[in-house]
Amino acid sequence: MNTPQPRSDSRLAELDVEILLRFGLPNPGPHRSTLFGDGAVAAAITVDRLGVVPRALTFLGEVVRAGGTRFAAALPEPLPGPAAAAARGWLEAASTVVQGPQGDQLVARWLDAVAALLALRVTHREATP
Repeated sequence: MNTPQPRSDSRLAELDVEILLRFGLPNPGPHRSTLFGDGAVAAAITVDRLGVVPRALTFLGEVVRAGGTRFAAALPEPLPGPAAAAARGWLEAASTVVQGPQGDQLVARWLDAVAALLALRVTHREATP
């Protein structure tokens, strides 16, 4: 078994999260693992750089649970400010492959994972002098 090589924030931020969503949501196994691993980290880095707070992603996950991925993708501002375009791209990519409420739940779980990683980044940054 190969040991994963560490990646910098810059390299992770270059990942195409939309492609990871298109392949990871409908395909359990390595594609989904990558989506919830590197893809969630890449998304957290992206929104962190855009000034999003974790609760905004948590709220977006609740919107997806309540209204569905397609509904959330149609929102004029799924995340505040400049992060709206990134979130809309992720939701639109997800909506092309999500089938029904179970798929929406998976998208919401992924958003929760991104929120948790973002919270860790913020907490670590605040604790580091």
